[in-house]
Amino acid sequence: MSFENLKLIEPILRALKTEGYTIPTPIQEQAIPIVLQRRDLLGCAQTGTGKTAAFSIPILQLLYQDRLQHKEQKTIKALILTPTRELAIQINESLAAYGRHTGLKHLVIYGGVSQNPQTEALRRGIDILVATPGRLLDLMNQRFVHLDHVKMLVLDEADRMLDMGFVNDVKKVIAKIPAKRQTLFFSATMPKEIQHLADSILTNPERVEVTPVSSTADTIAQELFYVEKNDKRSLLAHILKDKEIKTALVFTRTKHGADKVVKDLVKIGITAEAIHGNKSQNARQRALSNFKARTTRVLIATDIAARGIDIDELTHVINYEIPNIPETYVHRIGRTGRAGASGIAMTFCDQEELDFLKDIHKLIGKEIPINDAHPYVMSPQSIVANHAAGAAKGKGGGGGNNRGRSFGRSDRPKRSSGGGGGGRADNLSGGRPSGNRR
Repeated sequence: MSFENLKLIEPILRALKTEGYTIPTPIQEQAIPIVLQRRDLLGCAQTGTGKTAAFSIPILQLLYQDRLQHKEQKTIKALILTPTRELAIQINESLAAYGRHTGLKHLVIYGGVSQNPQTEALRRGIDILVATPGRLLDLMNQRFVHLDHVKMLVLDEADRMLDMGFVNDVKKVIAKIPAKRQTLFFSATMPKEIQHLADSILTNPERVEVTPVSSTADTIAQELFYVEKNDKRSLLAHILKDKEIKTALVFTRTKHGADKVVKDLVKIGITAEAIHGNKSQNARQRALSNFKARTTRVLIATDIAARGIDIDELTHVINYEIPNIPETYVHRIGRTGRAGASGIAMTFCDQEELDFLKDIHKLIGKEIPINDAHPYVMSPQSIVANHAAGAAKGKGGGGGNNRGRSFGRSDRPKRSSGGGGGGRADNLSGGRPSGNRR
């Protein structure tokens, strides 16, 4: 299957050729024909599957064809809602890449920056608007944004919208859009509230599910490091001694924790920056640009700030702290091993995080292989004893059972503390590794 087989128009095929893409990913192969038929779509796909192109390419094609037939004015005809500024920016970049020969105008709006350039672009007229809910509602209330002519609506990362408390804002926006429209709804997970939202706004949708929502990509080599909490800093430094690790995205649960890890790494001569909600938009974009350019070797991120990050050749994701929501683990490690490329995901687990680990194992349906080839390994006896004590206090019983047996060398990945996962980790097409997977 090639993009030519999907009945795409010449201007878009020419743009894809310029990008070097020839083979669509599974979600693109399934979703693009459905969208081109103007059907509603419910897409259940984790990050890294190429879903941005799965909706942006057919939207560009339909709007281009409509303009040729009707010579429509530049009013907002497609609205793409997304939870984070970073993801909004990247979707807009994808529209620029795939739509470069269509003449369609698109704009991205988000908070944290001056609204003046955004409102000026809105006055000039655009065809496609990419927006985060907060800034969109703000500009709607100021009457800079009018959605009366929207005929295509995309909700991307709907589950993250829920996590970030945006669902009510999304409902307010939808109430201002014509009921007669095409709606595309994408979510990596499908909790009940998100399913209810999908049911309320979709009309007889086609469903595309390329991977189970709880699965982790087979291309990602996962490793588990049992370590005392106070030794995590030393373990991270030990792992990063491996010069084969060119870039690493490190996750913490809190903003304060992210800043602390940055300070620890800078002290030992490792270039590192943090992105989280307390950083200004300019600071976050600068840190992300430095990381992509490899000026910064390690990027420390909280989950909300990192959603939607699309980085060339990201071979390693490190869970410095385990998330308390198991689905977040899947999202985190999905930053690497994208669209068929390989990657390594390392997870540090201290005694207080054993229940979180148990929930992750239950979600993904398997246990993460243990790496005990490092100098800070926590003894199996310590893990079992601590977890048994926690269970006796009524805190739950996860992760400790048979953990001593699991420490056997046979369970350890062939690679110890990193090195590999070659290939470019963020390609759009499985046929050609590339850093431009959208």
